[in-house]
Amino acid sequence: MDIRNIAIIAHVDHGKTTLVNALLKSSNTFREGEEIADRVLDSNPLEHERGITILAKTTSIDWKGTKINIVDTPGHADFGGEVERIMHMVDGCLLLVDAFEGVMPQTRFVLKNALENHIKPIVVINKVDRPNADPKKAVDEVLGLFIELGAPEEFLDFPVVYCSALNDTSSLSPELSSQEPGMECLLDAILREMPAPSCDPDGDFQWQPALLDYNDFVGRIGIGTIRKGSVRVGDALWDIRGDGSKKPFKAMKLYTFHGMKRIEVNQVTCGDICAIAGIDDMGVGDTVCKEGVDDPLPRLRIDEPTLQMEFGTNSSPLRGKDGKFVTARLIEDRLYQEVQRDVSLRYERIPNTETWVVSGRGELHLGVLIETMRREGYELEVSKPRVIVKEIDGVKCEPYEDLQIDVPSEYLGTIMEILGSRGSQLIDMDDNGVTARLNYVIPSRGLIGFVSNFMTITRGYGIINHTFKEYRPMYGHALGERNIGVLVSTDKGPATPYAIEKVEEHGTMFISPGDTCYEGMIVGEHRYPNDLAVNCTMLKPQTNVRSAHADMTVVLKAPRRMSLEQCLDYINPDELVEVTPTAIRMRKRILDTAERKKFDAKKKKEADSLAS
Repeated sequence: MDIRNIAIIAHVDHGKTTLVNALLKSSNTFREGEEIADRVLDSNPLEHERGITILAKTTSIDWKGTKINIVDTPGHADFGGEVERIMHMVDGCLLLVDAFEGVMPQTRFVLKNALENHIKPIVVINKVDRPNADPKKAVDEVLGLFIELGAPEEFLDFPVVYCSALNDTSSLSPELSSQEPGMECLLDAILREMPAPSCDPDGDFQWQPALLDYNDFVGRIGIGTIRKGSVRVGDALWDIRGDGSKKPFKAMKLYTFHGMKRIEVNQVTCGDICAIAGIDDMGVGDTVCKEGVDDPLPRLRIDEPTLQMEFGTNSSPLRGKDGKFVTARLIEDRLYQEVQRDVSLRYERIPNTETWVVSGRGELHLGVLIETMRREGYELEVSKPRVIVKEIDGVKCEPYEDLQIDVPSEYLGTIMEILGSRGSQLIDMDDNGVTARLNYVIPSRGLIGFVSNFMTITRGYGIINHTFKEYRPMYGHALGERNIGVLVSTDKGPATPYAIEKVEEHGTMFISPGDTCYEGMIVGEHRYPNDLAVNCTMLKPQTNVRSAHADMTVVLKAPRRMSLEQCLDYINPDELVEVTPTAIRMRKRILDTAERKKFDAKKKKEADSLAS
């Protein structure tokens, strides 16, 4: 059977998964009358809620006698490592660009990966029906990006398809009036422009996993493209590791993909994308060959983590109140399962503690893991993220990122002032008087705590994008720490309206009447740089003297509700976020008020002596 292997690559929220939906519909992959969900490949509830693809997905369609394997890739920078590995599975790609936004930071990143692997692109200009969309300008920006990235001359005359994936229409013309129902012209362009897999059907079997999955029944599953020969269930194979060692195993299960289904098969032939199970410690970049054949492929590069945080068992007074999984053994088992499928994740237990250092690609990467565990019934406490420092040629280095910001011009001065204090370097700026686009290089530390504040400062009108650039010598100042104090509870029990009315004079509350508090829990933000111990559980004194205002209703300000990512951004190193299935609370590491004051005084004394 004729085969095409393609990836869909784009900046986050430019419509990759919606386009896959449209391709599945146009190829009649679903049976007549079958109900199709929006963004059908985003099967994870978090993907639906956030509107982003977190995990790469593989599907396939049949079009005019050709099997088209499609890999839907994540768009967010934290999951960019998967995009790099997927480039080794495919022979062509659809570069998706929003007709309104044009080229964005991740567009550059994903196209650079495609060109480095000599993957031929078809440019798809999506959302042509969006108000103020300019498809021609978007194509010009893409051409400029191709030239800037040094694309081969034969790639500069790239084919372009214009579409609205949401409305399931497409055309070869940029004019909106030319749009026709269905994705036939894009599917035809894939057959016409995309090369067939280059493989040797008569050679000995050779296959390399670029993605991993995990199943409780069969263990680790590798997903990749067969480069030589074919494979049957029960074939004797061996796994060639990066160090040259070989581990024999038998192909226990074989799977291919069609529509929304992973189909178990007995045989897969050269050029097809398939999943193989049978070895419990298969690694991304290993080469699987016929037993006795030593023919390894070049190793795939796996992005190293740049951010780490501590995960620990919940040690608050409310431990075990609403979680099913609270012990260290259960949390460690869950972390082990996660690293079986996510090769960019690492964890290591701190000796003699119930705490692990978990390392990942960014705040979103680790935040998604915490939120997933929370929904599964786990209780844990996590620390503020911190960057991973490396020593390169005897110099301490930290990760730096490319940062692109689009803001209304009225907020330009404020944003530039804040970023200037966070170690950033302005590369260029384009201000048309209405909106401004700023490009910076900034230490990753400088972004911790900034992203959530950015949306508040710009009243939700700002757009922020950042991607990992490189390791550079450390910026010499403290970054990413909150410089305002917090209100810390001194008592345990439900918060009362009477107490909150008194406490909110000192700042902004994070809790409402009836919320359970405990000693050491952060209940609000102080209006001054120092922390303040407060009692939020105090009851109104009962007397037999009737006041003229006794029956007046207490009117309280609405509390500030914080998401998980906002809490992780907000806390300082001496604080933790308590995560349970029903609640997210911030707390001090040292809960006892007296002990905490002693520790803070000792720390201040040491800092003063060092300064002098």
